[in-house]
Amino acid sequence: MVGDILVGLVALIHCYIVYLEMVLWDTPRGRKAFRLTPEFASASKVLAANQGLYNGFLAAGLIWGLYLGAGGLQIKMFFLLCVAIAGLYGAATVSRKILFIQTAPAALAIIALWLGL
Repeated sequence: MVGDILVGLVALIHCYIVYLEMVLWDTPRGRKAFRLTPEFASASKVLAANQGLYNGFLAAGLIWGLYLGAGGLQIKMFFLLCVAIAGLYGAATVSRKILFIQTAPAALAIIALWLGL
């Protein structure tokens, strides 16, 4: 139960990231979230939308695993590992903040699922 709640939280985080990257990227809220200048946000809007789409696939995979219940354990673990690895890469290349926003929640969900919580 705890594991599935954490999986749901990671999925919600990624749904919000999708919204930020695909809809709000070049708005004041999106620029603040990603610390962007208006010029850079405008120039990179299409790339951000593409990135948001990939985050949407991660969220969809986690939701799919939740939908399958106990039978979706491998799917949940696979997509959580994808989230954690993407978060590690983002933390190494963009901002350490990503460790706390993306990697840590995914790692906690992996541990909870692995322990059967």
